[in-house]
Amino acid sequence: MSSDTTQRPTHYVAPIDETPLADVDTVRISEKPSNLWLDAWRDLRRRPMFWISSVLIVFILFVALFPTVFTAVDPKFCELSNSNGAPEPGHPMGYTMQGCDVFSRVVHGAATSISVGLLVTILVATVGILVGSFAGFFGGWVDSVLMRVGDIFFAIPYVLAAVVIMSIFLKDRNIWVISLAIGFFAWPSTARILRSEILRVRSSDFVMASEALGLSRVHTMFRHVLPNSIAPVIIISTIGLAGAITAEATLSFLGVGLPNNVYMSWGNDISAAQVDLRTNPSTLIYPSIALSVTVLSFILLGEVVRDALDPKARAVR
Repeated sequence: MSSDTTQRPTHYVAPIDETPLADVDTVRISEKPSNLWLDAWRDLRRRPMFWISSVLIVFILFVALFPTVFTAVDPKFCELSNSNGAPEPGHPMGYTMQGCDVFSRVVHGAATSISVGLLVTILVATVGILVGSFAGFFGGWVDSVLMRVGDIFFAIPYVLAAVVIMSIFLKDRNIWVISLAIGFFAWPSTARILRSEILRVRSSDFVMASEALGLSRVHTMFRHVLPNSIAPVIIISTIGLAGAITAEATLSFLGVGLPNNVYMSWGNDISAAQVDLRTNPSTLIYPSIALSVTVLSFILLGEVVRDALDPKARAVR
């Protein structure tokens, strides 16, 4: 007699309650949705530098909008009897050589700097977005023409061009003129950055699907391509606002900016305080600190926003 000596493998089946197969394909509704902006916000709110720069910017904006909350002294009121006077109650920063209250001029100067910075940023972003969008999305001769025009403006230093324009309009100097003088030559960098981003995005599948559905190219560009390419513009606009504030102060320091007897400008105060640097340096130090803190706040905000919108930078941290 022969017997079957073949060994059959033993199969083990785990109880169904230990293998929740239904959970494999279950949609987890409780999980938070994620996209570029949500991921950026979750990263930003964990960054101390974001909160520090944001608090400083909010405070500066509040000072610019409501200067009378901090001082009731007229910044244009000057008495020679107070020339280079020391700090006293109600005048914590002392007086200038002309007898003007330094603290009042510093507080009221915030509105001028913020106004010019915002107007320049809006102008630069508007022109840069329009030029960069059409050049990057349509390409061909449109791209060639717009980029050659951008190259011409890019070759001209915008501060130097603003000096020339403000020198021509010496009798008509105001916030609008100086903003146009700065912003009219500062848009090419924004247009170039947006163009390169649109060149990357326009080859995506959702762009092809949009055109296949019959949407016009202009509609596709503004509805689908531009919203997915705008992140670099937000970053450069934040940092560019700081540059615009610096440019306004530079023009005022050189004497071709805003008129000193009409507008309060930190650049004008820094320029006027040069002669008192040895005898009364506080008249130069205080507006310089205000300008530096304002510019630094916007630069820091732009830096943390740039890191938050960059997935590679988030992965490194």
